[in-house]
Amino acid sequence: MWLLKYKPGRMLVSRLLKLRVRRYHRHTTDPEQGNMTDTSVLFSKMEQQFDAAAAAGVDAVFQFQLDDSGPWFVTVAEGCCTVTEGESEAPTVTLSMDSGTLGEIMSGELDGMSAFMGGRVRADGDIMVATQLANLFPPA
Repeated sequence: MWLLKYKPGRMLVSRLLKLRVRRYHRHTTDPEQGNMTDTSVLFSKMEQQFDAAAAAGVDAVFQFQLDDSGPWFVTVAEGCCTVTEGESEAPTVTLSMDSGTLGEIMSGELDGMSAFMGGRVRADGDIMVATQLANLFPPA
């Protein structure tokens, strides 16, 4: 393969392989717990990644409709974040996607705006509030 003859090509292939390994490890699930465990862990990490300083003045409810799991919502108010399984009565914005896409966005592998423009994320409600997610939950 001609790409491997040059140092930049070898570096590219190496990075792609590392990315593939990370995605493989992230998508493997405990067969007894199924996808719900992954989703619970994902939202737990989201809560840990919360940046209270970036949340100053933000009062919003982010509803997540995951195609391959149940609904979750994240409430950001007064510099605090709460994550709840289920559906909010009055979400500010509803984001629909699969849990893999959410994981890629939260890890920084995928830009949320790119995912939206590419059709991997669908939004309903106040879309401008959704653009704040990257600041509120910066990648680990």
